[in-house]
Amino acid sequence: MEIFIVSLASLFAGLVDSIVGGGGLILIPALFATFPSAPPATLLGSNKSASVWGTAFATYQFSRKVDLRWAALLPAALAGVLGSVSGAWAVTQIDPGFLRQALPFLLLALLVYTLVKKEMGQTHAPLLSGRGETYVAILMGLVIGFYDGFFGPGAGSFFVFAYVRLLGYDFLNASANAKFMNLATNFSALVLFTLQGHVWWHLAVPMAIANVIGSLIGTRLALKHGAGFVRYVFMAVVAALILKTGYDGFLK
Repeated sequence: MEIFIVSLASLFAGLVDSIVGGGGLILIPALFATFPSAPPATLLGSNKSASVWGTAFATYQFSRKVDLRWAALLPAALAGVLGSVSGAWAVTQIDPGFLRQALPFLLLALLVYTLVKKEMGQTHAPLLSGRGETYVAILMGLVIGFYDGFFGPGAGSFFVFAYVRLLGYDFLNASANAKFMNLATNFSALVLFTLQGHVWWHLAVPMAIANVIGSLIGTRLALKHGAGFVRYVFMAVVAALILKTGYDGFLK
């Protein structure tokens, strides 16, 4: 019964995650509720073992229909991995607790900005090209990757917003490129969890299959309905993140 519950949660997580990120909002609470006595690192590692496959399939599906700018994306993804590893190391030296109460307000500002700038992300009009785009993408990878390794919540949403605001992508193209960035940082985290023995493989396999199914459904929805649809899902996920991080920071 436990495998069915977490696999169902993984399917819905894959659907949401493939569109705009934030699948962890669904799967991680489901894992903690289903296995309350399990080590947190093992549940987080098992979550990564499922989500990395859904993200990989979503990236592939997007790459067939959306122009992924590999010249900027590949070095940016590498920078994201380096940033994530650096953040993971930093969290062993510095307590990230100070971010708990700041994050909801940062996410709220991001949501309000997106609501006010209704035209933002509706049209795909890259602001930079060549080395300029590559340098900005690398900086995004380093900064958001570091945050992902150091603290984590909302990293996918920050990637999407950065592509829209800093590089002029529409929400569909931003989400597609952000998927590859997430894939890189999630894979590096999964390697770390695996080496430390923090993955339950008997859960990882069925959850991965369910996550892939969800990601295929979500990707098709995003490609069918376009940037406007992705924008609305983005705002819904950010709103959910505000509630979740607000509760964690002030009420928990």
